[in-house]
Amino acid sequence: MTRQHATPLFIPASGTAVTLTPLTLQGGAGAVLENAIQSLVYAHPSILPIGEIDPTFAGPISICRELVTPAGPIDNFLVTPSGLPILVECKLWRNAEARREVVGQILDYAKELARFTVSDLQRETSRRLGLGPTALLDLVRAADPTVDEIQFNDALTANLRRGRFLLLIVGDGIRERVESIAEYLQAHAGLHFSFGLVEMPIYALPDGSQLVAPRVLAHTHVITRNVVALPDGHTLLAEDAETVAEIDSETAALGDARQQFWTEFIQHLRLDDPEQSIPRAPRQGYVTFALPAPAGTCWLTVYREMRNNEVGLFLSSQRDTAGEYAAKVIAEDWEAVGPLLGATAKCTQKDGRPRIIDTFRAGPLDQQANRDAAFAWLAERTNTFVNVLRPRVRSAAADYTLKAQLP
Repeated sequence: MTRQHATPLFIPASGTAVTLTPLTLQGGAGAVLENAIQSLVYAHPSILPIGEIDPTFAGPISICRELVTPAGPIDNFLVTPSGLPILVECKLWRNAEARREVVGQILDYAKELARFTVSDLQRETSRRLGLGPTALLDLVRAADPTVDEIQFNDALTANLRRGRFLLLIVGDGIRERVESIAEYLQAHAGLHFSFGLVEMPIYALPDGSQLVAPRVLAHTHVITRNVVALPDGHTLLAEDAETVAEIDSETAALGDARQQFWTEFIQHLRLDDPEQSIPRAPRQGYVTFALPAPAGTCWLTVYREMRNNEVGLFLSSQRDTAGEYAAKVIAEDWEAVGPLLGATAKCTQKDGRPRIIDTFRAGPLDQQANRDAAFAWLAERTNTFVNVLRPRVRSAAADYTLKAQLP
């Protein structure tokens, strides 16, 4: 369904009505900057429509801007009197690359914050604000004097450990279908967070003042894990480097080599579709690209097979879902889809299900020339598969959802 936002109309007590234009579209010296959105959120945290996203996080208190974490600084850090952390990432949406990376950024921040203790948080808050060691608690108590120190610290400790956060991405004027960046959330079910995508356009009024009109575009409380289809002979390894290292050194070394391979691949990758999320380099023999089916039920698996010096990619889906329905619809239209994917792509059957796949053997992948050839092939194939399959998955999944709603 296409989302439409009406243009605000300013009707003064006397005079002619004026159509308001978002500052983000005006450009020039008056255009909105990310710093301005950060300042607005920091000074007026109540402007965030948190009640529409997760009322549990009501009553946010601004703590600081640019809170330092090992993954980078959090644009705005807030906390509730009940000890629930809120992370806000502010973005302008003129840069298509920013749209794709912003979800990965805020999830990286959340992952690092989940490793903090209350003492870590107190220390970084104090350092950022240049205040005493109890700066965090002092700010909370200034907003709510009834807060009990022990109860607050215990709750904050528990929420940090569980990753119980509210993650908000706030943009000046989020464009149509940018909500699809939330697909990336499917790969991060380890944290128990709520997520909200908030558009906060800023309009200039005739007298020079400004009107801010926040609205929720997307939110979720439930994050569903993907069931990943693996190429033959592959097994799923723990993603976290520390966990792998605890298993054995040989497995850890293998994970390092795989992560290095995918890091190099992602450096070669250039996607035409600005809405396609790009995953982080994993420690396993494959990497997945989420496609727009509900609950992450369809994705593109890009893999390497070292024993055969083979790389490839194929369309994956969960059984009995909108994603599987989309894959079947695409396979049934292979006469039209095949030529768009290129002559080497194939539509086969595996376990009674259609399988759209392409493979390439470049030679020993431990040789840099062969790796470069594999990366170039994978980058081109991934971009083509995304361009051809992504809109078809979205359309077929929408049909599936519509049919499911019919009596």
